[in-house]
Amino acid sequence: MHVVLLCATNRGYRVAEKLFAMGEGYDFTVFSFRETAWEPPFFDDIRTLTEAKGHRFIEARNVFKVAGDEFWTQNSVDLILMVNWRYIVPAAVYSRARRGCYVFHDSLLPKYRGFSPTVWAMINGERETGVTLFRAAEDFDTGDIVEQGRVAIGENDTIGTVVEKVSLKYLDVIERIFPNLLDGKVESFPQNHDDATYTCKWTPEDAYVDWEQGSRDIYNLIRATARPYPGAYTFWEGQRLVIWAAELEVSPRRFVSAAPGRVVESHTNGAVTVLTGDGAIRLRTVQLAEGVEVDAASLLKPPSTTLGERKG
Repeated sequence: MHVVLLCATNRGYRVAEKLFAMGEGYDFTVFSFRETAWEPPFFDDIRTLTEAKGHRFIEARNVFKVAGDEFWTQNSVDLILMVNWRYIVPAAVYSRARRGCYVFHDSLLPKYRGFSPTVWAMINGERETGVTLFRAAEDFDTGDIVEQGRVAIGENDTIGTVVEKVSLKYLDVIERIFPNLLDGKVESFPQNHDDATYTCKWTPEDAYVDWEQGSRDIYNLIRATARPYPGAYTFWEGQRLVIWAAELEVSPRRFVSAAPGRVVESHTNGAVTVLTGDGAIRLRTVQLAEGVEVDAASLLKPPSTTLGERKG
């Protein structure tokens, strides 16, 4: 049995580890690519794990052009799985898998097709996300659904805690469905394409805080881009300032002369209150580009400090 795994991120590493344990005695080929500058490292970990288990590892983004496509013409493939794979895989590749090609996606399809669904779901204030395993199809994220699992997004969750819950759901689905995938005994059902929504690729520049937005929108952005993401950011005295943690004001004062972005109060716990488009939000910890994470009150002083203005 020859299984091909196209994977990336720490989640890809954990899925590979799980598959190697469940498929002991099978042949695995693992494809991966190098992380972007702002991502936590994963490439070397996946390669080291794969090779330590005696399996083949190939670095590639375009899996069709690997060694002039010799891999695909010279090797029979039983099953292909994709985990956090970001690049188009043509039908000429995925149709070679005798028992099918299956893709994991971080949403409850057909909602949130496309890139970075978890971070966008949190930015949008969704109360749940999920995992979908589906059959590969020519158009991205449109294939028939094999399995789904729901993941709650709590009020105090950050991207780190949600990503971990989603990863655990991946491992749960793999444990339950992998034997059926190998046997070719998989039932599926078509997506309702009329209900589809789409997301674009998220970049660190999308984490800019617009203080004229509402407090909850800003709060959602901050927790959606916390570690391991590079953080929501604003500007203070011409410097880029990352906001790592915040909380909503429970009983905000009613300012009738509000200036969004103005720091109006500091608190004994190290937080500061900043005005927004519809009220206020408390910033707990922040970090300058060349500094360390600190309590916001140690850096931002009311009543004249205004965030969001890039000077110089």
